[in-house]
Amino acid sequence: MRVVIQRVSEASVRIEKKIVADIKKGLLVLIGIEDLDTIDDINWLTSKMGNLRIFEDDNNIMNLSLKDVKGEMIVVSQFTLHALTKKGNRPSYIKAAKPEIAIPLYELFVKQMETELGKKIQTGKFGADMKVSLINDGPVTIIIDTKNKE
Repeated sequence: MRVVIQRVSEASVRIEKKIVADIKKGLLVLIGIEDLDTIDDINWLTSKMGNLRIFEDDNNIMNLSLKDVKGEMIVVSQFTLHALTKKGNRPSYIKAAKPEIAIPLYELFVKQMETELGKKIQTGKFGADMKVSLINDGPVTIIIDTKNKE
């Protein structure tokens, strides 16, 4: 499971010109799921993300988590995070999980993230053509891969 976490001052997701998710201060999370991902990946990742200290405290030091600042979250599925680009110029997405595997894991991730944060989070729509807008605050962008927990 691979995520790109962006600290935002605002973000939104549009599908067919309709806003389906809209937040102010918080995190926009792009998530890519691969065939080897399991509930263990979800458990580790949601705990890590819920406690990740990337918001500034009163001394302008990144020392606060999303929970601490009572921020919001949007989660957007993005299979292209597992693009393989070693050969040629057309990325291969062979590592990205097929919908029958990815959708249940995505839904479980969202539910577990809501439990971790103690609040509802917003999402895009799995497999939809989405237009994602954001103002990256900082900018702060962090990539986490559950297959590389170092």
